[in-house]
Amino acid sequence: MYQQNKNNRPEMTNAGIAASYPVNVTDEFGNTRETHITGERPLTIYVDKQEIVTLMTLGKYPEFLVIGYLHNQGFIKSADEIKAVQVDWDIDAAVVVTRNGSEGWEEKLKKRTVTSGCGQGTMFGDMMENLADIKLAKPSLAQSSFYRLLHNIREYNDVYKKSGAVHGCALCKGEKIEIFIEDVGRHNATDAIAGHMLLEAIDGEDKLFYTTGRLTSEMVIKVAQMGIPVLFSRAGITQMGMELSKELGVTTIARAGGKHFLVYNGADTLIFDAKPPEKTTSRFEDSANNSEDSTRRERRRKAELGVSARTIRTVVL
Repeated sequence: MYQQNKNNRPEMTNAGIAASYPVNVTDEFGNTRETHITGERPLTIYVDKQEIVTLMTLGKYPEFLVIGYLHNQGFIKSADEIKAVQVDWDIDAAVVVTRNGSEGWEEKLKKRTVTSGCGQGTMFGDMMENLADIKLAKPSLAQSSFYRLLHNIREYNDVYKKSGAVHGCALCKGEKIEIFIEDVGRHNATDAIAGHMLLEAIDGEDKLFYTTGRLTSEMVIKVAQMGIPVLFSRAGITQMGMELSKELGVTTIARAGGKHFLVYNGADTLIFDAKPPEKTTSRFEDSANNSEDSTRRERRRKAELGVSARTIRTVVL
């Protein structure tokens, strides 16, 4: 899907900054100790001297983020359209120069849709109208391979393990993680991976996309735009996320962890070759069952108390 002319690769800075910073904190015992907090910086994107948006980001892959954001918002179709991306943290800005100008972008900028993205996301222009043009490959995913992929992903999340407060996303092929990116919001991490795919001309048709966050409509749209037919997460899915995944043909797997997962769309694309024992229930079902059992026990206790109270009144009378 992505085609990149190596001769037209944009001129770019390499302005990635530290993802976390040491700070002193006081714990519950009153002791002072050192820990790390996640970085967060504003990055305002200017295209041909026109301000587009300000993103709050970790700042680790700013050039990928800028290119992926412009693509996923429908402003560009290829990295060939970008002549240069210059990131300057002294002024918290990313300056983008296009090859053919940004004529017509004004209309897209006028039409904004506020989304459920972390930090309140935004979709520009006629993105929804263009979804009909998306044609995804039909995947084939073996359950055994998916389990091994879930196991491999546990080795990542470096920033989260150190300081928390981030989401992580991964581009996967089979059981392998091609690239894993963390940022303060899952949409930033998604856009950065999209930028990487554009620059390296990586096709999405044989890939899977992982996110630590919920599967919303915007996540489904972005993954479909990247040409990736499988989207999975350890979190849940929203109603519109599920509806759009059916419309676009994205296999969506949520609440994935250990041996458990729930397929909300595309169950026919899975090969169930590693089914766990039938008696095994997911932690979500266990929680629901425990809640139901507790309710039943409480009702029985109240009923018994009611009987005892009536018996006492009868004896007294």
